[in-house]
Amino acid sequence: MEQQQTGSRSYLISIVMVAVLGGLLFGYDTAVISGAEKGLQAFFMGAKDFQYTDFWHGFTSSSALIGCIIGSAISGLLATKFGRKRSLIFAGTMFFISAWGSMCPESMLLPEGKPTLTLLIVFNLYRVIGGIGVGLASAVCPMYIGEIAPSGIRGMLVSWNQFAIIFGQLVVYFVNFFILGDHIAPAIASVGGGLNEILNGTEAQWAIETGWRYMFGSEMIPAGLFAILICFVPETPRYLAMIGEDAKAERILAKINGAAAAKQILFDIKNTVTEKTEKLMTYGFLCIFVGVMLSVFQQAVGINAVLYYAPRIYEAMGFDNPMMLTVFNGIVNLSFTCVAIFTVEKLGRKPLLIVGSLGMAIGAIGVACTFGNPELQLVCMVSIMIYSASFMFSWGPICWVLIAEVFPNTIRGAAVAIAVAFQWIFNWIVSTSFVPLANSLGYWFTYSLYGVICVLAALFVWKLVPETKGKTLEDMTKLWKDRK
Repeated sequence: MEQQQTGSRSYLISIVMVAVLGGLLFGYDTAVISGAEKGLQAFFMGAKDFQYTDFWHGFTSSSALIGCIIGSAISGLLATKFGRKRSLIFAGTMFFISAWGSMCPESMLLPEGKPTLTLLIVFNLYRVIGGIGVGLASAVCPMYIGEIAPSGIRGMLVSWNQFAIIFGQLVVYFVNFFILGDHIAPAIASVGGGLNEILNGTEAQWAIETGWRYMFGSEMIPAGLFAILICFVPETPRYLAMIGEDAKAERILAKINGAAAAKQILFDIKNTVTEKTEKLMTYGFLCIFVGVMLSVFQQAVGINAVLYYAPRIYEAMGFDNPMMLTVFNGIVNLSFTCVAIFTVEKLGRKPLLIVGSLGMAIGAIGVACTFGNPELQLVCMVSIMIYSASFMFSWGPICWVLIAEVFPNTIRGAAVAIAVAFQWIFNWIVSTSFVPLANSLGYWFTYSLYGVICVLAALFVWKLVPETKGKTLEDMTKLWKDRK
């Protein structure tokens, strides 16, 4: 009887835990390249029919981002037409296909272990497929959790998605570390003109021929688990209400919130989804602008310059064991993500974003002032940690919380898709521009630029972003109507 009145918290948590596996795969897929890229580079440097230059390696390392842009761009269409659940099943399938294909790009059609231009193209196609899964999961997982969760704990539950992303990155750091084992990663030296040579090819032969394959293939385990488990979770009540399945929607709401609350929530949902046919700009330009700029700033602050290139950055700073520092950095990131999870409903979204932005600015300026100075090596490392940790309790999880809840019901699918597509576009811009910027203008300029952007991000949040703590998703309709 009590469960009928209050709902089942264990039922809600079990649903959310399955959904956040999509976030774990998001982190796993984007970070797996950090351990595999040197072996992959050395493997394709052995090709006879083309020259594997820095350009090719940069493209190969970031090719998954092309898929991320595609996946996020179509997420709104898929989530609206086929539902949130089916979209996540599709994403899980894409993850699995990509993991298998990246491990064995020859696919029993091309010569085994022979690097060629054709093989490189096929490998990148599999990485793009994985990127489509990441793009879909990055948009639909927070949307799914946001539409399932009660308003009082929605921010905390959506923040668990970011925890899963960072946990996925940490897991793959450990997996890559253990796969490499006693083997050594190849050392690549530039010989000019975008060409490179392998310095320890014989000793690193296993990493060049096999190691990177195991790293990519390891993703099949969580991908397969996610694709199977997501089949057993319900569709979101808000999507069911939008397609006229009111009885199903009320049953799910009752399981989560209790029978009495379910009727009122469904009534509020129906009032917002049946008002009229909603166009994207129905609630004004500012509504879309705020969602898009949240995504732009989340990437423009430069965090992926640390996450994607952590081993190389620590190596350039002069540390002897960059992979161990990368793992430690991952543990710090995970710990500070927990800060957001347990404070977002108490402190609100805006305070965390503003404090995090200023913390990142301090960390970025610290790196800019100390990078390359052997005497300040430790200060530089601490600055990197401050920069990274500040992101993890603010822009990392809170941006996803806001994107999942700030848009009105009737435009959420399309608006989230646009916002997340911009996120991946700027992810690609930051990821591909970091090395050229650092090499041509110096680390001091690059991190100073990120520091300035962090300050601008704080000002943007202060002036334009609404506080959504404690508000229902249906409240967003009135909020944006009043701000038009």
